[in-house]
Amino acid sequence: MRSVTTLAALSALSSTVAGHATWQQLWVNGEDLESTCVRLPASNNPITDVTSNDLRCNAGSAAAASNCAVKAGDTVTIEMHQHNSRGCTEEAIGGAHYGPVLAYMSKVDDAATADGSSSWFKVYQDTWGKASSTSQGSDDFWGTKDLNTNCGTMDFTIPSDLAAGDYLLRSEAIALHSASGVGGAQFYMSCYQLTVTGDGSATPAGVSFPGAYDAADAGIQINIYQQLSTYVAPGPTVVAGGTEATAGQAPGGSATATGGASATSAEATTLQTSTSAVAAPTGTSGACSAAKYAQCGGNGFSGCSTCASGTTCTTQNDYYSQCL
Repeated sequence: MRSVTTLAALSALSSTVAGHATWQQLWVNGEDLESTCVRLPASNNPITDVTSNDLRCNAGSAAAASNCAVKAGDTVTIEMHQHNSRGCTEEAIGGAHYGPVLAYMSKVDDAATADGSSSWFKVYQDTWGKASSTSQGSDDFWGTKDLNTNCGTMDFTIPSDLAAGDYLLRSEAIALHSASGVGGAQFYMSCYQLTVTGDGSATPAGVSFPGAYDAADAGIQINIYQQLSTYVAPGPTVVAGGTEATAGQAPGGSATATGGASATSAEATTLQTSTSAVAAPTGTSGACSAAKYAQCGGNGFSGCSTCASGTTCTTQNDYYSQCL
């Protein structure tokens, strides 16, 4: 049962900017642990300064009510939503916030008191995939599109050889819709408090936050409103035993775990083909209407420029206009 404090925090998140989102819940082997071990941030606003200590676990986040118990080798599911609703009636992260989804872990003495200044190693990523030979980046497959398709959830495996102890699990989505200039990328992250058990001894080397990212990194300062031939995920590579998914992977596919092991069946089942945010043409006249929060304009954009009733096509930058 959720505490009054947790419900109040989630309610506060629902009153902030539409399109912004927060990692709010955790599952372990299919068991819903809700928000018991997540450090909820003060709002669902992003961090944009890669030199800020807030890049560790987000601004204003306090210790969680408890730690979540996890065994090395277990499947965990991280869950994100714009508001406190957990349904699929709205996108988990809206506003065409396309970009990668990443997860890091950090071994700490006490997950309840750790400040995130310790070393972080990457255990998961779902980044980018080319949709077609002529597609522009915003029409390609992205981790956040998979996240929306999957009702705000992503599955991956805790490395089976990981040493026992307390850890912070840092879930992150990076929105690149305004990232053509320095400081335009938006970072959405929350930290979960874990206690890992098992017989492993691995303590992977990692990176520091801040420090792991530079504002001018190729995967952070990028114009996604042009054709992309590749995408370089920010930060280190996924550690052995971690999971690297393929953006846009169809159900039943074969995402592979780094180090040669197969990803969990839950991972292969969960990832689904992403869809474009631009609404399909309607009516018999060939006219079309872009849904609320969908892209409606920008250099090189060829989709619907008319917004759904009640919204207006609003310019965000030279490459991106959105129905708001």
